[in-house]
Amino acid sequence: MSSEDEGEAGDGTLPKSAAASLLQDPNVMAALQGKLGAMIGSNSGYIQSLPAPVKKRLKALKKIQFESTKIEAQFYEEVHLLECKYHQKFEPLYAKRGTITKGEYEPNEEECDWPSESEDEEEQTLAKEVNEKAKLEEEKKAAEEKDVK
Repeated sequence: MSSEDEGEAGDGTLPKSAAASLLQDPNVMAALQGKLGAMIGSNSGYIQSLPAPVKKRLKALKKIQFESTKIEAQFYEEVHLLECKYHQKFEPLYAKRGTITKGEYEPNEEECDWPSESEDEEEQTLAKEVNEKAKLEEEKKAAEEKDVK
């Protein structure tokens, strides 16, 4: 007997292909979601079936979680206040940046004093060349010392 035949034999299992095709059916999915949606918030009876000491632990854990949530709320209130405080400090910079990008204000020489990328690249290239020359010098000295011995 094949696995498909076993599924149809009445043992309550559907062949995998049939189960997969059922889950692809939008009507079946809607019915499942409706049933599951109706169960949300309903009491399963699991917690009531637990022993009293375990229930006490759960209540203690809930109380700790509630305290943690209150502290987290305070944290986010303070973060919000800090964001507001620093937003006020940034506002003039944002406004000035806006006038420059719109072309309403031309920055003077002092405001433009910043090393450009090309200068940074030149410095990096020069540093690499110096390091390479230093390596070559060391290799030359090492070769000369080897020849002397």
